[in-house]
Amino acid sequence: MKSLKEIALTTAIVAAPFTAQAGMKILDDSIMGGITGQAGVTIEMETRVDIGKLTYTDAGSFSVSGITLGGAGITTAGAVAGYDTLLNELKVNIDINDVGDSVVRVGSMATQNLSAWGGSPEVPAPIDWGLNAKTMALTSQGGSQSTILLSDLGGYGNLSQLDIVVHNDGVGSLQLGVGFNVVDMKFNVDFLGIGIKGMSLMGIDYIEAIAAQPEVEDMLSTTSFASASLNVYKGDSLGSSEAEGILRVDVSDVSMDLVINDVIIGGSNDDVASRSIGSIALDNLVISETRLAVYGH
Repeated sequence: MKSLKEIALTTAIVAAPFTAQAGMKILDDSIMGGITGQAGVTIEMETRVDIGKLTYTDAGSFSVSGITLGGAGITTAGAVAGYDTLLNELKVNIDINDVGDSVVRVGSMATQNLSAWGGSPEVPAPIDWGLNAKTMALTSQGGSQSTILLSDLGGYGNLSQLDIVVHNDGVGSLQLGVGFNVVDMKFNVDFLGIGIKGMSLMGIDYIEAIAAQPEVEDMLSTTSFASASLNVYKGDSLGSSEAEGILRVDVSDVSMDLVINDVIIGGSNDDVASRSIGSIALDNLVISETRLAVYGH
């Protein structure tokens, strides 16, 4: 029997404000206060992007080929779910507040009806996205040898919000906050003989909600979001290193539930029936107090 606590969990997720579901508040009151009443710029957009090959070259090279970014419908699973192939219903608001910070907010123009689940009939809908990539490979200098790392990557999900702030603090810094999910993703790790199928990244409490009420899975695909908040700036290195003026990334929070329905060993994601060893779930995964220092050598 389901406890009242378990049943109430799903209701709470639906009833929560949309940005609160993403666990994110990057624009504090001082930043928002500075843009109230300002005449900024709004850009509405729909698009699809195809890239034949993206290559990073050092001595040898790393490349990603056959990249497509668009709506969820560019993937097989997204098309079955009825999504369009365009990245659409996307709105970008751009403002510069009274202290000179550039504030960019990316959100959706569409709404969704959650009244059947105890929510509002007009809740902001997320922006559905889809991503395909044929191969990711390492290639030797001159191209005589290559190793395929990943292949047949395809996944779709939703973006609930993206906040970008460039602070006017003398040296400048970039603050990012995002609410997102991955509803379904598959790929092969070719050089290890591993296939991944049915991978999802959702918000904290997703696993508990599905366990309590399996019938809400479709609804949670557009209301449950992982969150990430980070700062990017120029700073000094970590620990004993003496490097200065390098790229710094401080991750204050990444929160999610992760589920992989099938891990295939000794095959590809097409071999679920014969080679799957089962599923994996990470409940309430939180990454915090993480700092990165990045520079060339």
